[in-house]
Amino acid sequence: MEKTMKFEKVSSGKRVKSMLKVDFRRMFKSKLFYILIACALLVPIVMTVMLTMMDGQETVNRQTGEVTVMEGPENAWEAIGTLPSDVNESGDAAMMGGMDIMAMCNINMAFMGVAVFVCLFISDDFRSGYAKNLFTVRAKRGEYAVSKTISGFICGAFMLIAYLVGAVLGGAISGLSFDLHGLNAGNIVMCMLAKIFLMLVFVSIFTLISVAAKQKAWLSICGSLGGGMLLFMMVSMITPLGSTIINVVLCAAGGALFAFGLGSVTKVILQKTSLV
Repeated sequence: MEKTMKFEKVSSGKRVKSMLKVDFRRMFKSKLFYILIACALLVPIVMTVMLTMMDGQETVNRQTGEVTVMEGPENAWEAIGTLPSDVNESGDAAMMGGMDIMAMCNINMAFMGVAVFVCLFISDDFRSGYAKNLFTVRAKRGEYAVSKTISGFICGAFMLIAYLVGAVLGGAISGLSFDLHGLNAGNIVMCMLAKIFLMLVFVSIFTLISVAAKQKAWLSICGSLGGGMLLFMMVSMITPLGSTIINVVLCAAGGALFAFGLGSVTKVILQKTSLV
């Protein structure tokens, strides 16, 4: 009686799942991941405490004699976004996200921080030869793009959450107010969910640029930061502190569209170019 060997065909879903397991294992064992999370946690604490300590300090321009008074944060939520009262008092400037330090260096900086992770994570694959070996024996190009996008998205979500925790701790240490000025906890939750879903848009861009640059990490980081800055100023308007379910749905839809569209372009780049 003859025995026949049957080779089970591995589905695309199983290959993606296998790749995600490998990427998650690498990510959670990577020092870079924990360094970025630590930075996202500590930056709002240090920045809030330092700006609070500098509140009221005066600097004099020796040439003109003009006196400038340093204004520190008054509310812990300023590290996340602009409060409604700030919009009413400051007018159009606040509507555009403000020009003060807290408005420019708030939680939205995490969108730029994740670019470093994605670029170094992908460039390491090409530098070590892991990507070439992977495509030869294990996965297809599209599945690689899906796995890297999801990994970057998870890293970005962790960074946003860490920044939120840091902002709360910084506000508590500095003795700032936690008054929401007419908003509620639901708005904060919706704001964070909208930002997390919007992270897919940025990660998709970073993945595309990183795959195009391959082992040249410096080029992918410069390109990703440049590409991300084109959308960066829109983040505060798309995901304000007063976000509702509409903001969440729009960000989720936009993230899904970008992930699918740019993921397809990433797949084409991997198919048409050399893997070294």
